[in-house]
Amino acid sequence: MMMMSFLINPILTSSSSWTSEGFDEYYSEEREALLRLRDSVSSNSSNLHSNWTGPPCNNINSSKWSGIACSNWHVVHLVLEGTRLAATIAPGGSLPPTFLQNITFLSKLSFRNNTFSGSLPNLSNLVHLEYVDFSYNRFWGSIPFEYTTDLPKLELLELQENSLDGSIPPFDQPTLRAFNVSHNHLDGPIPNTGVLQKFPKSSYDHNANLCGSPLGISCTPPPSPNSPPNDSKDDLPLALIVAAAAAVPFFVIFVFLCYYKKVHGKDEATSTDQAEQTVAQKKMPNDDHLDERLGDPEKKVELEFFDKDLPAAAFFDLDDLLRASAEVLGRGKLGTSYKVTLESGPVVVVKRLRSMNELSKKEFVQQMQLLGKMRHENLVQILSFYYSKEEKLVIYKFVSGATTLFELLHGNREVGRVALAWATRLSIIKSIAKGLIFLHQSLRSHKVPHANLKSSNVLVVIRDENYHVKLTDFGFLPLLPARECSQNSILAIGKSPELAQAKKLSQKADVYCFGIVLLEVITGRIPGKVSPGSDETIDDLSDWVRMVVNNDWSTDILDVEMLAAKDDHDDMLKLTNIALECTDIAPENRPKMIQVLKSIQEIESSSR
Repeated sequence: MMMMSFLINPILTSSSSWTSEGFDEYYSEEREALLRLRDSVSSNSSNLHSNWTGPPCNNINSSKWSGIACSNWHVVHLVLEGTRLAATIAPGGSLPPTFLQNITFLSKLSFRNNTFSGSLPNLSNLVHLEYVDFSYNRFWGSIPFEYTTDLPKLELLELQENSLDGSIPPFDQPTLRAFNVSHNHLDGPIPNTGVLQKFPKSSYDHNANLCGSPLGISCTPPPSPNSPPNDSKDDLPLALIVAAAAAVPFFVIFVFLCYYKKVHGKDEATSTDQAEQTVAQKKMPNDDHLDERLGDPEKKVELEFFDKDLPAAAFFDLDDLLRASAEVLGRGKLGTSYKVTLESGPVVVVKRLRSMNELSKKEFVQQMQLLGKMRHENLVQILSFYYSKEEKLVIYKFVSGATTLFELLHGNREVGRVALAWATRLSIIKSIAKGLIFLHQSLRSHKVPHANLKSSNVLVVIRDENYHVKLTDFGFLPLLPARECSQNSILAIGKSPELAQAKKLSQKADVYCFGIVLLEVITGRIPGKVSPGSDETIDDLSDWVRMVVNNDWSTDILDVEMLAAKDDHDDMLKLTNIALECTDIAPENRPKMIQVLKSIQEIESSSR
């Protein structure tokens, strides 16, 4: 009883039948969470407002609240089934966000057979959860990836008979024995994890665009019937080039030279890099001869869109793309990215790829169709693509208000700059890890699923004081000639020790790149360049950190903007240790990304 008295937390109430002597320090948070649920729902067959009063747990292991079970004064079961519950406060009948996160000892959760809609509930922090049933409701949106990482004890997940879309996350919890996502709108391949592959066809049925072994449906896509023929040497590639030339100055220079060289056999060269620095914001003028250049005036080059449920106004063809205004967003070794504003209103990002002229149409189309089905909150969505012998375009969803992690860390380091807080840096790193884990578990056939992870390929959006992270430029390694990766370091993995030593590539090359990004976040230094406020060139950031650490494990490695946050220095050094493990010269000594994420979450939890 001495321990119990230590855990007492007084609760203010008008009832005289209960006092503060019977519930622990978590009681108020759990009760408040349940009252948020109670006050946001309505039902014709259940009156929670009259039943859910007083303490949820009126005895150490019992409760008078309907649908609630307790153990050691904690709420452990929340079961509200078949009562036609619907949210009335949140828009669209959705549940309050994050309302479950303080019921930390919850092991069973069921809202089966109600009329809830909106996104599936956030289950972060519920590490004891074993049983989850949200079936026979009206939930929509994607299945949260966190269900695969934050629920280590999950035994049952029932999500059938909803309106969920997107891909199935790669569930791999060995405890999972029951799983059902049938009768939804899910698409893409069923992840090739041992856990998901063991469930029967009935667990996945009635998802029109889902494929995989359990369904007996092959995921190998046929070549797109809408893509231009591969042997069309004179009309489409040249039409693309000539039409695009009128759209942006970069295309004018590049295409004129290609066309001139093809027709007249001239060898004159020009500086493409200088041309690409031009920012284009000009509208393509009307051209009476455009249809003639494209060949058949009635023929349009349709683009294949991966999301068939987009509104009609969101679809466009190559002709629309070429008439649109554009501006250069960025230029790298892999290609140049443009922000393109279509006449009909939508804004997209078009990436014009380099170093892929030897690539066959079949290889490119199959890889794009695989990447186009990737759906995760931490990945930029690929909308469509275009292939010709001379041109390869990838069309991404435009992320409004985004900046790069590189810019957040290194941009405008002058007096008056607002430093990126430690908690924000940790949150961004955690999101990068989640996106990378999804790629590793969804693209198991790829040697290195991302292969181009660096701070400039991490987009960060600030909304409502929250930082949302999306990875881009992933999945291009299979499309590049081996010599481009090894000799020209066209991708970020070109800096990995195994590539330099001509060793076998694996997912651990991505882990190395993640470690470099982690060190960049911790130190504020730019790998391979003179860092702000320093004349020192850091060729290998991990080697420099190891040198400092070996001499004196101190805060000398930390970003100068973080020196004032002394309370967080221990956590920064813990994260540094994780980064050094990720950048170990021997790939086999590096941890898996799932282990890295768990370590980051432990640091985050300890700092709260």
